Amino acid sequence: MPDGGPMTGATESTPLPVVARVPVVNAANALTALRLALVPVFAASVIVSGMTHAGWQVIACLIFAVASLTDFVDGWIARRFALVTAFGKVADPIADKALIGTALLLLSAHDQLPWWVTGVILARELGITALRFWVIRRGVIAASRGGKVKTALQILAITWYLWPMPDALATVGPWIMGAAVAVTVLTGFDYLAQALRLRRTTS
Repeated sequence: MPDGGPMTGATESTPLPVVARVPVVNAANALTALRLALVPVFAASVIVSGMTHAGWQVIACLIFAVASLTDFVDGWIARRFALVTAFGKVADPIADKALIGTALLLLSAHDQLPWWVTGVILARELGITALRFWVIRRGVIAASRGGKVKTALQILAITWYLWPMPDALATVGPWIMGAAVAVTVLTGFDYLAQALRLRRTTS
């Protein structure tokens, strides 16, 4: 034993790597929380507008647009700066569905959108959520490009319906919504196929 060395007989060990914990309170989660907070504000503005008062329709549309923008920004921030948290993974899709679902229900309630369209979209969203929980122990169904296109089309269609468009442009809204419904249904089948493959390969 070298002179002056410790007489404990212990061997040196490599220290375990320290894993940095991501704080729950961060910029990405703050934007998600903002989106959730804007949902009732958006709903109130639509109700006040009655979808007949142009000024309030503009306000409702702008609130919806800002809330929708946070959906894209918070995800980018979380990935870019490694701020992904368990809270964000749960709260982000809840905020998305709350915003889109509220908009669709209000548009149908004000006779701007057929109820079957709202029913198809909401049924698909609830179904995909159920699928994710069905396979959660076997893996994660990642968001596809089709899913992102679906979300973008839904947001564009809803924005078109909310804004007080002149009659000539208002007729474009149903076509955009029709495309949104088609992509919504097609991507729903794609997610179902992913879930079934995941169940088979891990069973």
